[in-house]
Formats: sequence, C-alpha cells, structure tokens
Amino acid sequence: MGSEAAKAGSGHRLYVKGKHLSYQRGKRNTNPGTSLIKIEGVDDPKAASFYLGKRIAYVYRGKREIRGTKIRVVWGKVTRSHGNSGVVRAQFRHNLPPKSFGAMVRIMLYPSSI
Repeated sequence: MGSEAAKAGSGHRLYVKGKHLSYQRGKRNTNPGTSLIKIEGVDDPKAASFYLGKRIAYVYRGKREIRGTKIRVVWGKVTRSHGNSGVVRAQFRHNLPPKSFGAMVRIMLYPSSI
C-alpha cells in the first residue's frame, strides 16, 4: 500500500512557484519587456543563478473557451538575476499584463544544466 500522494500521481511538481513582482523600471519609466520574478526559496544571486535559462509559464483563465479549454499560458524565460535578494529578470513572448502583478508564475525545471 503506497502513500496517498503516490496513488494520486500528482505528488511531484515539475516546477517551482514564483511571483510576478513588477516590470523592470527606473524612477519614472517602466520597461514592460522585462518582468521581475521572485522565486520561492531563493534569497541570493548565487541561488538564483541555478534558474538562469529556465522556462517560465504564466497560467491564467480566459473568459471564452478556445480549443476546448479556458486555460491560457504566456511562456517566457529567466534571463539574469536582479539585485541581491534572489529576484530574477524574465522576458516573455508577450509582455505580462499589469493585472498579473502579485500573481503566481511557474518556473519549470528545464532546460536543465546539471
């Protein structure tokens, strides 16, 4: 008899949770082409370096059904670290909308460099 998680088959996440903080910005101007992402459990640039090049998915629900589902995804990738607290910069195929500030994103554990 296995554990409940093993029976469900959904006990292993293939991604790490992160939060969309903001766009990269200066005092007055924002740069929506680059988003700042805070990765769960990452608190310094050395730990953030593991995630460089990893794919990011912003998953959300749309109003209409398209191809049988209301779930949509915007894909991007981690480009470099930002600051000293483990925040990373990411670029997405389509810039993330401002309504996603504070929302969860998924940092996939691929492509792997180990």
